[in-house]
Amino acid sequence: MPKVYLDKDVYTAAMERFEYVFTHFDNFYFSVSGGKDSSVMLQLAARVARKYHKKISVMYVDFEAQYQYTIDHLETLTKEVEDVLERWYWVCLPISLRNAVSVIQPKWVCWNKAEQDIWVRDMPTHQWVINEDNIPKEWTWFKYGMEFEQFILYFADWFNKTHGGLTACGIGIRSDESLNRFRTITNYNKEKYNNIHWTTRVKFRNVTTDVYNFYPLYDWKTTDIWTAVAKLDLKYNHIYEQLYKNGVPLSEQRLCQPYGDDQRKSLDQFRALEYETWERLLQRVHGVNFGNIYCRTSVLGMIKTEKPESMTWQEYTVFLLESLGLYVPELRDHYYRKIKAFFNWYENKKGIPIHEVRDEEDKALENSKKIASWRRIARALEHNDFWMKRLSFSQNKHDVKKLFELQQKYKNLKLIDEDVDDKDLRDLQVIINK
Repeated sequence: MPKVYLDKDVYTAAMERFEYVFTHFDNFYFSVSGGKDSSVMLQLAARVARKYHKKISVMYVDFEAQYQYTIDHLETLTKEVEDVLERWYWVCLPISLRNAVSVIQPKWVCWNKAEQDIWVRDMPTHQWVINEDNIPKEWTWFKYGMEFEQFILYFADWFNKTHGGLTACGIGIRSDESLNRFRTITNYNKEKYNNIHWTTRVKFRNVTTDVYNFYPLYDWKTTDIWTAVAKLDLKYNHIYEQLYKNGVPLSEQRLCQPYGDDQRKSLDQFRALEYETWERLLQRVHGVNFGNIYCRTSVLGMIKTEKPESMTWQEYTVFLLESLGLYVPELRDHYYRKIKAFFNWYENKKGIPIHEVRDEEDKALENSKKIASWRRIARALEHNDFWMKRLSFSQNKHDVKKLFELQQKYKNLKLIDEDVDDKDLRDLQVIINK
């Protein structure tokens, strides 16, 4: 391996971590995604498990919308580690996932039986699959549409209570991929096993468990991963070769479910690399083709967004309205009426007609709602601000009635995200869901 510190390379350090875990914990499972990091982690773990005559389990949450290359690779991995495998949990359950390519449908539920006719793939049929028809009876904690983040915590708690003792869960993350992953490793406030920084004790419903996540490859880089694949003759997902040939740099290659905040950056690759999968992706959730076109711009962002350079903020506002109108014209019209009233107020109260409204103003004045600008309007649309509070409007009975009507008409769409920062919208969503 190319990187050396503390007189050892990252491969040696990782193998020592595996040995430590296999000699200090009672049972083990590894969370895999079919990506390069978790694949390398699992195969290295299997080598050490053979040495210590240990059995391991694997948890793979199948998000339905995957490259066929990924599914093929995972099936290869099941055979690669079958001699040390206690059980492979291939989870195909209706789990709620982020849809970062649409402000209309911010969440979607994979393997939803009500939408079986538009599933991206048929339900797998091999022996390891867990779906609604054969879900373990003791999984009483599973609820339709539960969040992925909730599922993995419930699973960890269940696995530990089933096996007893101390449980180690292998996670194939690398700290150089993102600041959040770096913080996961360096967090001084987390509870660790024997004060080892590459472990984190799992807390479940504010209660500490006997499960510890460990990150054996946390200090590896992308080049270390591919060096290990080559030198150790490890199995890998061949979609990476296709992505590289299609011009995607190693640092931007993301797998997992394609509609997520990071993965959407490579959404357009489905169209080029697996056109049959792409056709089904188009039908699965709203906003996919929009994501295909704009996935490499910041149009889809929610925190630090920027309009396309070729557009003015006024043009961008019109573009956002037209995009909404393709799916929910009533929502487009709702925003149009709000914007029109906004301009009328500035013309009647401030003497500023619409043609004098500038594209941008001082950001501090825009943020404090003291001045009109097209950027201020576009920001409100980006955040799906139904009440248009960013334009100084407030919730009213007419808007509440309109929201209920839209939710009733577009039952297959999720017009409100539970994570939205508006308390009024969150409270209404609770009422609507009853």
